[in-house]
Amino acid sequence: MPQDLNIREARRDDLPALVAMFSADALGGHGDTTEAEAFPDYLRAFAVIEASPDQALYVAERGGEVVGTFQTMVTTSLTGCGSSAMIIEAVQTRADMRGQGVGALMIEFAIAEAKGRGIGRVALTSNAIRKDAHRLYERLGFKPSHLGFKMALK
Repeated sequence: MPQDLNIREARRDDLPALVAMFSADALGGHGDTTEAEAFPDYLRAFAVIEASPDQALYVAERGGEVVGTFQTMVTTSLTGCGSSAMIIEAVQTRADMRGQGVGALMIEFAIAEAKGRGIGRVALTSNAIRKDAHRLYERLGFKPSHLGFKMALK
C-alpha cells in the first residue's frame, strides 16, 4: 500500500484532474468529458458539494498529483430509529494507480470519518461490471445486501 498517499478535501483547482480521471473511465458510462463547454457543469456541481454540510469531495494525492477521488454524503432516515448513514460515492482511482492500494486507503479513510462522526453505517454502490472493485469492498468488510435500480431522467 502506498504510504506516501495524502487524502484531503478537494479544491477547485483539482477539478481538471478529477474530470480527466472520470472521462478516462470507459466502464463508468457517466458521459464525463474534458470538453471545455462541460467545465461549467463540473464547477456548478463542485460548488453544490462544497456548500453542503452533508457532502464532501476528497482526493487522494501522491507526489503532488491527484491519483484518486471519492465523495461522501450523510443521510438521516426515519428507519433504524432515525439513524444516519454515510454513503460513499464516485470512487475512482487513476488507471495507472489501480491495484496499488489507493482505493483501499480511500475507503478506509471514509469509514474512519464516519466512525469519527458517530455514524453507525456506511454504504456504497458499485457498477455491476466492476468485479475488481467488488472484491476490494468485500475484503474491506462490505457485504452485498441490496439490489440497486436507477432511471435516467435526462
